[in-house]
Amino acid sequence: MTNNSTTSPVLQSAAETAVDLLDDWFDPIEAGLRDRVREFIQTMIESELETALSRPRYARRPKADPENAEGASGVTGHRHGHRSRSLLGTFGRVDIAVPRARLDTPEGKTAEWRSTALRAYQRRTRQADALIAGAYLAGTNTRRVRRALAAVFGGAVGKDTVSRVWRKVKSDWDAWNTRSLAEEPIVRLILDGTVVRVRLDRKATAIVLLVVLGVREDGQKVLLAVKNMGGETSEAWRAVLDDLVKRGLVKPRFLIVDGGTGLEQALAALWGDVPTQRCTVHKHRNLLAHAPQRLHEEVSADYNDMIYAASAAEIEERRRAFMRKWRLKCKAVADSLEEAGERLFTFTRLPLSQWRSARTTNAIERLHEEFKRRIKTQTVLPSAETAAMLFWALLAAGQIAMRKVDGWQTLNQNLAEQPIDLAA
Repeated sequence: MTNNSTTSPVLQSAAETAVDLLDDWFDPIEAGLRDRVREFIQTMIESELETALSRPRYARRPKADPENAEGASGVTGHRHGHRSRSLLGTFGRVDIAVPRARLDTPEGKTAEWRSTALRAYQRRTRQADALIAGAYLAGTNTRRVRRALAAVFGGAVGKDTVSRVWRKVKSDWDAWNTRSLAEEPIVRLILDGTVVRVRLDRKATAIVLLVVLGVREDGQKVLLAVKNMGGETSEAWRAVLDDLVKRGLVKPRFLIVDGGTGLEQALAALWGDVPTQRCTVHKHRNLLAHAPQRLHEEVSADYNDMIYAASAAEIEERRRAFMRKWRLKCKAVADSLEEAGERLFTFTRLPLSQWRSARTTNAIERLHEEFKRRIKTQTVLPSAETAAMLFWALLAAGQIAMRKVDGWQTLNQNLAEQPIDLAA
């Protein structure tokens, strides 16, 4: 996932630093190759220090250039030995001799040099933390995580390690849920509920997670909220929206919703004047629910011809034809389409390049499908909070990536007036 507010210090992608990249390069390995990993990390850190001191090891300090105050001697300091560090990754545990140095400061004092490749007090790679946390979030207890990952980490993961990682993930989750959104340039919201199965009172129960995606000015999608509020009532959705506003979310310019009554009521009370698009996929399902099985194929063909027409004028013409035909053939289908009103066609007010991404809440649907694929071996999650946390964690870790919306280059263009003429 691209760098955004969902990123967690514990669950970031392994590509952020060269140390973490090793987790992608090497599978669990034997001692010989582990030695090469250690040598690589040490060489990288030594090179980093040489750059900071502007000289290799054992070389003299470069002389100052009076004609160039910002020359090689701009940073001075001296080495003073090494310290031992132990690092746990998916390549196993390695012991590293980290070089030490003191750098001169402008105030005439010295400060300890810090490597950017190996963070202070770092004992595990981010990829290792993500693997441990992911196993725990999937419903495995600390002892089972230790046994399951023993082969990966060479038996170096204990119960205490798992517990520490879990506490760190939990603190990151809590911080993410309370972070400020005042600096997020959100122009569009996509809102939908997604169903997951969890264990409540020792029984498998389906719950609904309320998911809010934002679209930034540059078109990048970002997760803003994922909460279990006990259902999709207007009160539940309003609580989620009020929390986002309280944390500084600006009023969006466009909304995409699933068409649920509770969400519609909550948005009408908060942002009643914001153009809103009803998901065309959800409406398609509604139409089929009102038609006998033998007519499903015909309803789908007529509906898709209308929704995926190439222009607003063509959509308007095909809508009128759809209403005339199905009022006679199956009135319930025509009534269901009419119920959606102009909100089913708000996307036609946008530039044509945005239509594909603005017609549906598929961005959330795709996230849910990927989420289910990741937990397919864990059919029932241990709790409602764990389900929400795992949804967030997979995004924060970069294991699920979100691309920019189609037509993002035209997001700043104003919407046209009335979408289409709904007169039959």
